[in-house]
Amino acid sequence: MPLMKPRAPRPRKAEQQFDAALARRSLLRADRDLVDTVDAVLAGAASKAGTHLVCRAGCSECCYGPFPINRLDAFRLQEGWRALRERDPGTAEAVMTRTRAAVKGMTRDFPGEAAIGRLGGDQAAENQFFERHAGEACPVLDPATQTCTLYEHRPVSCRIYGPPLRVQGEDLPPCRLCFTEADAKTIEACRVEPDPHGLERAILQRLKRDGGDDRETLIAWAVLDAAERSEK
Repeated sequence: MPLMKPRAPRPRKAEQQFDAALARRSLLRADRDLVDTVDAVLAGAASKAGTHLVCRAGCSECCYGPFPINRLDAFRLQEGWRALRERDPGTAEAVMTRTRAAVKGMTRDFPGEAAIGRLGGDQAAENQFFERHAGEACPVLDPATQTCTLYEHRPVSCRIYGPPLRVQGEDLPPCRLCFTEADAKTIEACRVEPDPHGLERAILQRLKRDGGDDRETLIAWAVLDAAERSEK
């Protein structure tokens, strides 16, 4: 029998690209499981709450003021912006224009490494920063429609805002605009745990084991990073 010719080793750069593509697909699947779980729980909460939950397109009070997001939220937003750029380059560029303006406006007093948008972990400094910028719109909020341009890829914090929640054993109140005529018993009956199996925590732990910077960031820096990576 003729001997099989040994396969030539894959070039180092190609191997790295292959590994990165596999990791991305795996992360996309895991994140899809998380998003499906959270969205199903929140859909059930909305059905149970009925008219007590007044969240709707154009109600954007919760879209003003920065807040911390984790590495998985950032990944999801970046995937969303890149998909938007392929589908609607003009809208994607409008988002990026607002994003660059937001980063520029928050860089001077950013409580961490502003060059890469990583929060430093000083809770007091971060809270003061968030208060100073509380009136600033999220850069992915469409100023004309007051709706989220990256709605399908929004952070978990955005997905779960509205009903009363239980997160990691802590009970959180509903949005101040919701349940205004409900008594305590009704509110408690509508309380939900958006990630009952701890999927998000498990994914973040896996990402941490795989390496990389796992500090929290802001939406503006996450979206900006998507553009900068695309240009390399």
